[in-house]
Amino acid sequence: MSFGYTGIRNERQWKATTGMSQTKFLELSQAFGQAFEGIYGCSIQERQSNSSQEATFRSYEEMLFFLLFSLKSGLTYDALGAIFDCDGSTAKTNQTNALPILKAALSNLGLMPKRSFSSVEDFETYFAQHDTLLVDGTEQQIQRSKDNSVQKAHYSGKKKSHR
Repeated sequence: MSFGYTGIRNERQWKATTGMSQTKFLELSQAFGQAFEGIYGCSIQERQSNSSQEATFRSYEEMLFFLLFSLKSGLTYDALGAIFDCDGSTAKTNQTNALPILKAALSNLGLMPKRSFSSVEDFETYFAQHDTLLVDGTEQQIQRSKDNSVQKAHYSGKKKSHR
């Protein structure tokens, strides 16, 4: 790996590349390793020794750093591949494989937000204990339907398109 967490020199760089401090990164990497082993049933080293392909990442820290960097930077897979010494398809595969591990680690730490509620009362009860609620109201494009009535239901006069 040509670029990695071992070259990060200060807290400012840690936050710029991963969105967190070095201490928090190391704490998360332990939970990430436990989640990896829970999902795959073996350590990263055992998994690599049973594989015929050369591994991009040799440790949980390297894999977690790659994932956090890729999410924070928003670079294309080809650019990530150039930075992490792999091709774009490998960068995509690594990100796709690491996301469920991060989700499991954050869930195990009790840090994943609740994503669905069975009722309005359930929602209100859950958020009664929180001071702030952030909602992403960004419009998302959807495929334009050929059915005129469905088209009208999804029409956004704001951007003169179907959203």
